[in-house]
Amino acid sequence: TERARAATLARSAAGQRARRALARAADAAAATERSGPGLVVTVDDAPRAATSGSGDGGTGAADSGLVYDQDLQILVNGLWGAGAGAIAVNGRRLTSTTAIRAAGDAILVDYRPLSPPYEVTALGGDRLRDAFGRSAAAEHFRTLEDQFGIRFDERGERAARLPAAASPRL
Repeated sequence: TERARAATLARSAAGQRARRALARAADAAAATERSGPGLVVTVDDAPRAATSGSGDGGTGAADSGLVYDQDLQILVNGLWGAGAGAIAVNGRRLTSTTAIRAAGDAILVDYRPLSPPYEVTALGGDRLRDAFGRSAAAEHFRTLEDQFGIRFDERGERAARLPAAASPRL
């Protein structure tokens, strides 16, 4: 168990170094829960899009007022670029191998379908919020909001909590 491993590693300086290295690796692999100040970005289809059908098969929100997988990719990449230390979409923690894709009208994150609204939580505090607010990704969503009615809300969170990612499937 984890307790026995921690006790064994704590007995020596080499074990303590190994334990710190394991903790860093687990954090980098999103294998542990993370918390801290963050930014929550909520995006949703335009109200009229919910009743207008599936649009054109996924060429982008601008064509139909729908949020597509490409839009979530832009949002997540913008948050990483702004300095996010960890990100989750609708409570699903992202890793370096997480896919954001479409299957028909559904958006899949890590091959699991999500339903709108899409709540993207990123850890990083005020500097993240400022950097993201100036990013091309935020500008993309402000344009979609202004021109097509896509919902785009940002709010700071003092104590955001992100779960550990699911174990990878080999």
